[in-house]
Amino acid sequence: MAASLNKVFLIGRLGQDPRLAYTTSGMPVVNFSLATDEGYTDKNGKRVDKTQWHRIVVFNKQAEFCANYLSKGRLIFVEGRLQTREWQDQQGQTRYTTEIIASRIQALDPKGTSTTSPNATAPAPAQTEEEDLGPTFPSEVAGMDDAPF
Repeated sequence: MAASLNKVFLIGRLGQDPRLAYTTSGMPVVNFSLATDEGYTDKNGKRVDKTQWHRIVVFNKQAEFCANYLSKGRLIFVEGRLQTREWQDQQGQTRYTTEIIASRIQALDPKGTSTTSPNATAPAPAQTEEEDLGPTFPSEVAGMDDAPF
């Protein structure tokens, strides 16, 4: 069988302050959204900018770092892996969400520079996006208490 690789590297801005919670076994876990931007010039010469939103989940000491030192608008580096999980919405419909389970987080801008900077223009994610993404914290999903990190 051929080897496989599930690795993600992102640099972007936090769309919200990290939310710290604890699993039932007491493991710290943090969730936040991250915006990455890309741009191109269309055939008419007009600049087109596009923002992609990513759900980030961080465990253990990295989660505590995020909760203590990161805030909305901060530029960070994220290294991790993709994970898709299944959940039931309030109407009993099966939903799926794909997240980045981070193994490494690094702040790239000095503390204190955030969305107050004129160059930090990452908009907050739409409320409907949050509603459609399932349980807020992995501890609400069966089997997530034994995360390997």
